[in-house]
Amino acid sequence: MKFTTKVVHSQLKGTEEIRSKTTPIYQTSAFSFTSLEELEGFYEGKSPYLYTRTGNPNTDELGKMVADLEGAQAGVATSSGLSAILVGILAVVQSGDHIIAAEDLYGGTFHMLKEELKSFGISTSFVDFTSVEELEEAITPQTKLLYSETVTNPFMRVEDIPKMVEFAEKHNLKTMIDNTFATPFMRQPFLEGVDLVAHSATKYIGGHSDITAGVLVGKEELVQKAREKVVNIGSNLSPFEAWLTCRGAKTLALRMGTQARNAEVLAADLRANEYVKKVYYPTDLSKKGNGAIVTIELSNTCDISTFFKSLAWIKIIPSLAGVETTVSYPLGTSHRALPKDAQEKLGINTHVVRISLGIEDGEDIVVQLNEAIAASVKN
Repeated sequence: MKFTTKVVHSQLKGTEEIRSKTTPIYQTSAFSFTSLEELEGFYEGKSPYLYTRTGNPNTDELGKMVADLEGAQAGVATSSGLSAILVGILAVVQSGDHIIAAEDLYGGTFHMLKEELKSFGISTSFVDFTSVEELEEAITPQTKLLYSETVTNPFMRVEDIPKMVEFAEKHNLKTMIDNTFATPFMRQPFLEGVDLVAHSATKYIGGHSDITAGVLVGKEELVQKAREKVVNIGSNLSPFEAWLTCRGAKTLALRMGTQARNAEVLAADLRANEYVKKVYYPTDLSKKGNGAIVTIELSNTCDISTFFKSLAWIKIIPSLAGVETTVSYPLGTSHRALPKDAQEKLGINTHVVRISLGIEDGEDIVVQLNEAIAASVKN
């Protein structure tokens, strides 16, 4: 071979005989075949991979990993948490169908359900999931799905999953839940009877704020339908993103354990702070902890702009769940798109702050936040 040919085709041979300690990154858009017969074998189910949009070892590994962690039958990786939610919904409902969703969801999910699904001919009612009466009133002959979050964003309400499942079974509905905040380390909704469980793997599963990914797990037949949507809509995840997410997931238990302990300490401290009007942090999520998010409402004696400017090493970001402690402003980011009346009903106002606890020393976190609060107090 000439150099220009050799440089193109100089690649490792016999990779199946090399036993790498970690999964290789299959950073390829397509897979090659030695014959038309072998190519046809893909469509006959004899070969798993053709084109990375239709499947890749790295994305398959991520889907299987999260399914195993959740105790679910199957899983599929997607390009983001919202895409995981979308393909899960489309695996259950179609044009003309109706969804009942919790009213206190993440703003991006609320917007997708309320606005974007209209173009699919799918309608959604948002209700208080703590009220059986409201749930009953919302049901129509077209209702197919109940949707909620294990821990709602940003006010940390823990969903009563057994009651949700019981209600769904009574009315022959499917259930789906976003388990991002709890993670499978703390709760496994599938084992509690939920049909589909979605994750923004961008958050705790990846854990290092360097990827954007989603995962949907659940019953085999529903995940297979969702997988077809991933392929046909093009919401697949890249191999490298999947590889990074799997690498990050290996330390999930260590990170979540530390972050939840830090959150417990911070919540207790801020409850005693005279300038903190409310502290939202659950006490009944799991035996392993109550999550790593603390949401607070500062008193009106605090200037919110000064608070954010006084945070020093704590970063202001529109996301959560990295190893560094960060803060977010729901009114200006995650719940910005909510109608004003919905914001007011939920209590999302100018003084609400969502804190995502990292793995730093808990005392340092407490000191820094208290200093920022003190600096924000109006004279």
